Amino acid sequence: MTGTIARKMDKGYGFIKSDDMEKDLFFHAKELVGVMFDELTEGDAVTFEVAEGPKGANAVNVQRA
Repeated sequence: MTGTIARKMDKGYGFIKSDDMEKDLFFHAKELVGVMFDELTEGDAVTFEVAEGPKGANAVNVQRA
C-alpha cells in the first residue's frame, strides 16, 4: 500500500494517511525498513503493509517511497 506520513510523535511512533483507507494507520519506529525514524518528516511518501494488532490495523514494513 502507499500513503504519506500524517503525524510523527516524539516517542517513536506516528500515523500514516493511506491512499486506500479512510482511517490513518498507526506505525512504530521498529516497523521501519531502510530508513531511521528521525529521517522521516510529515508529508513523506511511504509504502507499507497492513497487519492486525491488539488495537486494530497497523502499518508494518514501512519504507520511504
